[in-house]
Amino acid sequence: MCRGFCFSRSIVLNSREDEYDAIILGAGGAGLMCAAIAGQRGKRVLVVDHAEEAGKKILISGGGRCNFTNRYTEPDCYLSANPHFAKSALSRYSPADFIALVDRYKINWHEKELGQLFCDGPAKQIVAMLLDECKKNAIEFNFGQSVADIGKLEGSYQVRISGRTVTARNLVIATGGPSIPKMGATEFAYDLARSFGLKVVTPRPALVPLKLGDEDSVFRALSGLSTEVIARCGRTKFQGPLLFTHKGFSGPVILQISSYWAQGQEVDIDFLPTLKSGWLVKKKQESPRATLRAALSISLPDRLAAVLAEWIGLSGELANQSDRVLESAEKALSNWHFKPVGSEGFAKAEVTAGGISTSELSSQTMQAKNMPGLYVIGEAVDVTGWLGGYNFQWAWASGWAAGQSL
Repeated sequence: MCRGFCFSRSIVLNSREDEYDAIILGAGGAGLMCAAIAGQRGKRVLVVDHAEEAGKKILISGGGRCNFTNRYTEPDCYLSANPHFAKSALSRYSPADFIALVDRYKINWHEKELGQLFCDGPAKQIVAMLLDECKKNAIEFNFGQSVADIGKLEGSYQVRISGRTVTARNLVIATGGPSIPKMGATEFAYDLARSFGLKVVTPRPALVPLKLGDEDSVFRALSGLSTEVIARCGRTKFQGPLLFTHKGFSGPVILQISSYWAQGQEVDIDFLPTLKSGWLVKKKQESPRATLRAALSISLPDRLAAVLAEWIGLSGELANQSDRVLESAEKALSNWHFKPVGSEGFAKAEVTAGGISTSELSSQTMQAKNMPGLYVIGEAVDVTGWLGGYNFQWAWASGWAAGQSL
């Protein structure tokens, strides 16, 4: 047996071979949805996963409550080398469709800010729902087993699992990306895709905290403090809470912008997004004896106000500063430049950006254009959503699209 996974173009079949319409590799959100939909269409399906149970990432998502979709899902909320690729699947299986399924199972849920939907109870309800949808249609599962070989012979895909060889006309890659390796995540999907000649867009951590260098170490000393900001990277910006950490920045707004950040780029922070231009000059007129730190403390945590005031270098009362100097300070506070030295990597990334190239796949069916019967869905594809339920919606939509085609 090979160490890890091996891929071959031919496998010698034995008399115990089992035949299926489809073999799905991966029992996460996309794989379970695909299996359920294919089963509804009368297909015989086997789902294989090296983990001991299904939906491990679902179980830990949303703080254990599963942020299962977002009402405001649009193709513009996704990153991809082809920004149009996700449109077809997302338009044919919408958040309303998944909400209807959740309601059918009487799973109580609530909406948080920005259209994010969470279960009232534990995330295991979503996994149980998807498994029940599969069991209704006699989907077979093989958990906790090693895949030794995968190949293609005479129009069928063969998978050897712990001494048993199974075959199917269709093979679905739904094993995700390498984010959160402690849960068993690997680059398996990419290695398998390459073995069949598919291109892979270089994977990188997304929705991940960013690290600051020594020149910004004073901000790392603010670990645990949170404040509302606007974060910008290039032409992209998000508004939301920033969390200072002992390594740098985290919080929703940083996780969002991290997906657009590349090594060497700056991230610009507006520490006072609710204040209008000219506020500091106006503050001098209203309270001439106030200091910059005192003025900042009205809108910011005092520790952060102290750090920013010291770094700008304005000491003494505002009355002693010219309007031009105060305007310059305003600009610095609304466009503070940081150059992260890196991210916290796949270990802390919620998802993976990049992946199997969309140029290789049909946006209608998720099938490989030059490899009939081979499908790729979910996080394994070069489609990455924003924070807030978007990636689950892509899992449901891409799984549904492939399930309809198998």
